Amino acid sequence: MLKAGDKAPDFSLPASTGETISLKDYLGKKRVVLYFYPKDNTSGCTKEACSFRDFHGSIQNKETVVLGVSPDSLKSHENFIGKYELNFPLLSDENHKVAEAYGAWGEKSMYGKKYMGMIRKTFVIGKDGKLEQVFDKVKAEGHGEEILNLL
Repeated sequence: MLKAGDKAPDFSLPASTGETISLKDYLGKKRVVLYFYPKDNTSGCTKEACSFRDFHGSIQNKETVVLGVSPDSLKSHENFIGKYELNFPLLSDENHKVAEAYGAWGEKSMYGKKYMGMIRKTFVIGKDGKLEQVFDKVKAEGHGEEILNLL
């Protein structure tokens, strides 16, 4: 389980912007809010993404970038971004290797059935590559404002 002060695991993932985004792209330059969410176009995930969208400008003013990560395809991300006018990149972690490195992939339960899936978590990574804050229990609605207030 990662905690504040730990070195953030490096990653490189395909992004909705058409490029590959890596943590090392931001080291020494910007703080990174890396948030993991289960699925595009679902109610909780939409509330969380729209919350980050609404506070994105203010978060950017704090020299911070927002990156959303789910196991969805880039095509799914493009549709999600277009439908809700999201203003930050979404990364596709289809094989969930990055989610596993961050402890955001694990056993979940719905309607009494257990399955493996993305766990909603957020990590604030400092310019030095170390975790400043870890949110293990994320309330989707209002999470963007919660992060802004932390910064």
